[in-house]
Amino acid sequence: MQFDIVVVGAGPAGLAFAASLAGSGLRLALVEKQPEPALADPAFDGREIALTHLSMTLLRRLGAWERIPEADIAPLREAQVLNGVSSFALRFDAEGKGDGPLGVLVPNHLIRRSLYEVVQGLPEVTLLAGTTVAAVQTSASGATVELADGTKLSAQLVVAADTRFSETRRRMGIPATMQDFGKSMLVCRVAHERPHHGIATEWFGYGQTFAILPLNGDVSGAVLTLPAREMDQVMALEGAEFDADITRRYRNRLGAMRLVSTRHVYPLVGVFAQRFVATRFALVGDAAVGMHPVTAHGFNLGLRGADSLAREIRDAVERGRGVADRRALARYQTDHMRASRPLYLATNATALFYTDDRFPARVLRAAALRVGSRLAPFRRAVVERLTEAGAARDA
Repeated sequence: MQFDIVVVGAGPAGLAFAASLAGSGLRLALVEKQPEPALADPAFDGREIALTHLSMTLLRRLGAWERIPEADIAPLREAQVLNGVSSFALRFDAEGKGDGPLGVLVPNHLIRRSLYEVVQGLPEVTLLAGTTVAAVQTSASGATVELADGTKLSAQLVVAADTRFSETRRRMGIPATMQDFGKSMLVCRVAHERPHHGIATEWFGYGQTFAILPLNGDVSGAVLTLPAREMDQVMALEGAEFDADITRRYRNRLGAMRLVSTRHVYPLVGVFAQRFVATRFALVGDAAVGMHPVTAHGFNLGLRGADSLAREIRDAVERGRGVADRRALARYQTDHMRASRPLYLATNATALFYTDDRFPARVLRAAALRVGSRLAPFRRAVVERLTEAGAARDA
């Protein structure tokens, strides 16, 4: 089976990359271990994605945005950061710039479904679902991907988008730096008595981190971070016991809380590949950079990287240099490294600093929040990073 590009992984980044090459004339194979019904109608996984203005622009361009039900798109009007027992909050909003909200919140499974629907309708994409990759080989002359059933795919380029624990990346011998935070993250939806007013809250409490992501109505996405043993105890609670525990943990800020979805737990591990490209090979999405969720930029960064790689490939093909042009891959790596490395390092530093419960760290982070609240240029810079509104206008 011969293709121009083989994409390993049909998560959001892999699907977005394939969709970005629609109309290019290139033939793509999309390899995914999940069966196709799970791609066509993915189950709720607890994750609510805070989309920036740039991500919304890219999803519109791909034809995926209009496939997301409007009732499931919630505006993010303000973000607040709280520390410990203090009621003081560092606030970020659009400051009347006319760009609307900071962003929007959309369930991850609906984004995945919309991107699948786009790709499923592309004649140049062949979906090979329910199978895994057994081997990958690339050379100056071409690339071969062998599937678990022995099927061999020939291509000019292989793109890995198979999660932050990418087996394809490992097979290609590309090392990755991993930051294991030793914590687990619980995500679910809760209904609450008091309105959230469209405000997202990141509360760095002592011994836990609790984020609230405002959805439509008096419902929010709850994100609780705890050491793994404590998380096991929380997950053992059922019904009214869990509701009471989650309400207590959030200090009754939104009144009584009630679980209204399934619960999902994920390990907190940050990953950064040492290289994003090799001979006839590239990484996108979490396979390149797996972010800590504290800055809510993982999906946005993955979507931006997929778009960057697709643009470089289109340009190389139009100039007659081929799909796996080394200069095009090198430009993608430089661009995505520049966009992702500072954010990755800053995110990890923030997560470690604001979850350090030693007394000196408590004092320093409380002071940092108050200083930041007085620095308008700092807040504007953070808002620009959160929204990517400028990049969206330029896209």
